[in-house]
Amino acid sequence: MPLKKLQLKPGVNRENTRYTSEGGWYSCDKIRFRQGTPEKIGGWQRVSTNTYNGVCRSLWQWATLIGVAYLGVGTNTKYYIYYGGAYYDITPIASTVTLTNPFTTTAGSPTVTVSSISHGITDGTFVTFSGATPVGGLTISGEYQITVLTVDSYTITASSNASSSATGGGTVTAEYQVNAGSAIFTPLSGWGAGPWGFGTWGSGATTTDTFRVWNHQNFGEDLLYGPKGGALYYWDASSGLTSRGVALTSLSGATDVPTVQTLFLVSDASRFVIAFGCNDYGSSDLDPMLIRWSDQESAANWTPAATNQAGSLRLSHGSKIEAVLQTRQEILIWTDTSLYGLQYLGAPIVWGSQLLTDNITIVSDRAMAVAAGVTYWMGQDKFYSYDGRVNTLSCDLRQYIFSDINRGQYAQIFASTNEQFNEIWWFYCSEDSTTVDKYVVFNYLERVWYYGDMARTAWVDLGVSTDYPIAATYVNNLVQHEVGNDDNATETTLPISAYITSSEFDIEDGENFGFIWRVLPDVTFRGSSAASPSATMTLLPLQNSGSGYNSPASVGGVDFGAVTRTATVPIEQFTGQINVRVRGRQMALKMESSAIGVQWQLGSPRIDLRMDGRKS
Repeated sequence: MPLKKLQLKPGVNRENTRYTSEGGWYSCDKIRFRQGTPEKIGGWQRVSTNTYNGVCRSLWQWATLIGVAYLGVGTNTKYYIYYGGAYYDITPIASTVTLTNPFTTTAGSPTVTVSSISHGITDGTFVTFSGATPVGGLTISGEYQITVLTVDSYTITASSNASSSATGGGTVTAEYQVNAGSAIFTPLSGWGAGPWGFGTWGSGATTTDTFRVWNHQNFGEDLLYGPKGGALYYWDASSGLTSRGVALTSLSGATDVPTVQTLFLVSDASRFVIAFGCNDYGSSDLDPMLIRWSDQESAANWTPAATNQAGSLRLSHGSKIEAVLQTRQEILIWTDTSLYGLQYLGAPIVWGSQLLTDNITIVSDRAMAVAAGVTYWMGQDKFYSYDGRVNTLSCDLRQYIFSDINRGQYAQIFASTNEQFNEIWWFYCSEDSTTVDKYVVFNYLERVWYYGDMARTAWVDLGVSTDYPIAATYVNNLVQHEVGNDDNATETTLPISAYITSSEFDIEDGENFGFIWRVLPDVTFRGSSAASPSATMTLLPLQNSGSGYNSPASVGGVDFGAVTRTATVPIEQFTGQINVRVRGRQMALKMESSAIGVQWQLGSPRIDLRMDGRKS
């Protein structure tokens, strides 16, 4: 019989059964599609041997006026600027207090209890002590991380054990940094905190949520930043990397600066600082639907006057602002029910809002990205796009993805672009996980979807600070993606296991069994760094779509289904053949690799078969 060419449709589709999706691909991990065919994704390499403290949720890149490229790194405990392989701590000081004899030591222990009345500090926050006298054989000086005991006390860990139990320290200056937040979202609890009937009757709606995300953008060459739900801070680039940011309210001429903000950005149009979900003039309470902006070209002056363009407006559709994103023609604002467009109109109105659509959702403040002039985002049960009109994005993985999301950890979901490959990536927590462990990708050029497993906490595409996308990991470092072929997130090089499995397809017509006796693979190992790169092609035959894959034991106890080929770099095409023994009515094809230095792209393999009867 003539050779049968296996040319499958691009993209992964899990909206139907494996057999209904015949002619395409069904499952995968760490692959992408290029020109319609699957290939293994590129590797990643850590940017530095140095690490940061906490879990990074926010990355922002910009350059100074003399072209020095910086990368802002916001974690749940600190804020850093990454430059030249080092992380420079610019976490602002939130308060400075004087303590008298605050330290209590225990002989033989490095744990020191600190008395600080009504300190208001959260677990994981950092404090810097100065001016202390020795106590218990220890001199407490420098920076320490706090473990809270009570509202009036906490503990720190000294660099050595105390020689005696004592209380003292004299007059001590304590500089408290901005309160640390949580690395995991803690949702509202109690009766009425969620949907109708949710929670225990009689328990009040409470929350211990301190999930930390930093908002940040550059104002010229300087940096504006602040934790979500907190104040705004200003870092002057000319002050150097060893300086910390200061409260925006402390700048010369600062007036009516918001003291709490949910989100903010610096507009491209005439450079305004705009706060979304913030306190009103003369109030300290957060108004979740209020938008305020500073005067043009001023980060400090927020007082409306006839001589400036500072002002405010309040949105009406929804109960809170969830996300904002600056696009080419407008600023997009998502509330919990609607999408608005904010446009610069000039004095006296300055900024005006337009309702774009109602009855939409967005899962988090970082779940959107712009590519090729189109905005994409993840809602609570579907994906959307906006190109001047809001559209539901057709997704061949919708059921699979949304049935495997931890809905209690929506806040951890984030999106970014990988422009080199025309991709939008969303990272999320799977159903049984409280850490980000999976991703889904939309290739907007080829209009296809694929997915996989990967633990990342933040991502920024290539730009002024890097020639590669940069992502944050759970091992407290940053990695450059699309570099090499392997996992180099640590000092140990590890292989990246990648695979793709097709949907089931009839070997002949589904009526008769077919016997496959040879395969002509079509694989290129272009880009591999291994001397002898290899991958495995597996043919998975079935008796019928409900039977499961045939056991290798059915072929004399020998697994003849695997097709393995080693090639010498550079090789772009196999020209040989591989003998196999595979029998069934239907079949699935799997391509995989798990060795160091391997890169592959699968083309259109062919199989040689003959009719083999109707019975099993």
